[in-house]
Amino acid sequence: MPLQIIQNDITKVHVDAIVNSSDSLLSGQDGMDKAIHLAAGPELSAECRTLGSCRVGEAKITRAYQLPARYIIHTVAPCWSAGLSAAADRLAACYANALRLAEEYQLESIALPLMGVGQCGFPKDKALQTAISVIGGFLLSNEMTVFLVVPDRAALGFSEPLYDSITRYIDDKFMDDLPEDYRRRQAPEALEMAEESPRPMADGLVLWHSELQAEEYPRTLEDVVNRVGESFSQMLLRLIAERGMTESQAYKKANVDRRHFSKIRNDIGYRPTKPTVLAFAIALELSLDETKDLLLRAGFALSHSSKFDLIIEYFIDEGNYNIFEINEALFAFEQDLLGL
Repeated sequence: MPLQIIQNDITKVHVDAIVNSSDSLLSGQDGMDKAIHLAAGPELSAECRTLGSCRVGEAKITRAYQLPARYIIHTVAPCWSAGLSAAADRLAACYANALRLAEEYQLESIALPLMGVGQCGFPKDKALQTAISVIGGFLLSNEMTVFLVVPDRAALGFSEPLYDSITRYIDDKFMDDLPEDYRRRQAPEALEMAEESPRPMADGLVLWHSELQAEEYPRTLEDVVNRVGESFSQMLLRLIAERGMTESQAYKKANVDRRHFSKIRNDIGYRPTKPTVLAFAIALELSLDETKDLLLRAGFALSHSSKFDLIIEYFIDEGNYNIFEINEALFAFEQDLLGL
């Protein structure tokens, strides 16, 4: 998976390079910077002194010494007091220049912290938005595995309004697949309201629940007959072609690495995991019914008894096909991420 959000100590991550958010003198005096210097050993401080100073947004590289990584890329994050646009631009430069150095050194993997938070005072949601935007853009045109490392889920700074909105969606939909007598015992008033009330559509029309369930994307009888026996691999390649995408564009948007996609492409009977199927559904911007069809080709289905499935359905309903934002939400709700 090109971008993974993981909960870990960055000094213990086995990658080609880790990124250190330091001060302008690369002194290793505070916070994570100090922890990295201590774990790497005194040789790191000695090499840093040969580099001179490092300006905000710049990036410089050293060996990693006693760390499991090969290199450390040092950068200096801005303070939030610099102002919204200036601070965001400089923080973006930290990520962009660190990734540029990794590309220059032909590295295959890199681990970055969520920079700018803590002593720099960057709001977590703004810091996360900047990180995902820069990393996501980089991965659309580069082959590299990137880890965004956080000490815990609270450190991610996932948008509270979005978290609340997804939670409400899950609460509204969760019991749809459960037996009716069980649902009546659990929430009789809510069930009766759902049965008696029409549901508004985004364009202002009102449809009853039964009509919503029957709604599907247009398919002719010829379409159905011609596609009987189509495997997941065949359907995926057909959909990529129909969307006018290159295969490279498709697997990068799906947060799937090239080697994994090659296995799918070359094996007509390939059996993917559910997160992989849904990753391609998001990359191809499939409707909910098209997503269900793709899942069926791999032997899966969506269920309203699964929090993971409901989060995916929420983003499809919202028309938000940004896989990195979806993975932020899945991580915040302690679910598997899409891709790989």
